[in-house]
Amino acid sequence: MALTKNDIVAVVHELGFTKKKSVGIIESLLEIIKSTLEKSEDVLVSGFGKFCIKNKRKRRGRNPATGEDLILRERKVITFKCSGKLRSKINGVGYSDQDL
Repeated sequence: MALTKNDIVAVVHELGFTKKKSVGIIESLLEIIKSTLEKSEDVLVSGFGKFCIKNKRKRRGRNPATGEDLILRERKVITFKCSGKLRSKINGVGYSDQDL
């Protein structure tokens, strides 16, 4: 099951914020992340991970439906690398702050 924006708003609401304030907090956070990435700057959330913009060069590709060769244009993609703390939590491995 995927975690949706509404689910996140509900969790923030449970912390004691009004529903309207919770929506505003989450929308503001996402806008900050989007605007930072639009400027090709990385977003580092300590203990969670890092969103990065990577430049992809022009390359040859193929349309899988028709088999036709084509050239894929240059573009930017967003990548995510999780932090060591998050990776350890996901894998159920204990860690100490000195290990990181």
